Amino acid sequence: MSKAFLIDYEWCTGCHSCEVACQMVNDFPPGQFGVKLSILGPWPYEDDKWIFTNVPFFTEQCTCCAGLETATGQPYCVAHCQAKCLVFGELDELQKQMTAKPSQLLQGVGQR
Repeated sequence: MSKAFLIDYEWCTGCHSCEVACQMVNDFPPGQFGVKLSILGPWPYEDDKWIFTNVPFFTEQCTCCAGLETATGQPYCVAHCQAKCLVFGELDELQKQMTAKPSQLLQGVGQR
């Protein structure tokens, strides 16, 4: 079955803990990532307010921590997410969860 990450970007705080956990456990050199946080914005929104969105994206270097054990059985990025806005699982199951809330992103990671 295909695996995927469900990202609730409404709750992502931009803390980079997913990036750091991935980089540390995989011993990636500086500038290489399995997951990379992107910051979209800021842009003006309603009067004097500004808005921006934090979105983690998974790169080709993401192995979903295959062969690496976490206490929860989840990839390290999910286990270390401060905002608990990352979910990893079967693509079909995560697609069902996605219908409950529009401000989410589903990123498939294929057979890993």
